[in-house]
Amino acid sequence: MSELGKALIILGLIIAGAGCILMLSGKLPWLGHLPGDINIKRENFSFHFPLTTCIIISAIISLLLYLFRR
Repeated sequence: MSELGKALIILGLIIAGAGCILMLSGKLPWLGHLPGDINIKRENFSFHFPLTTCIIISAIISLLLYLFRR
């Protein structure tokens, strides 16, 4: 049961961190507008995929998980 408790605590911290990032995303204008993010605008169509932002966030989360597991 202690392993399940640790997993739930880590999951809760990840969710809380994601919530903080979403709250701060309006105050960080560069988030989602980095070089390498894909943004296509046409007359009746708009597509935005923050590729570079996703890679950076993934690297940060991977680093944090690596540090928590040590």
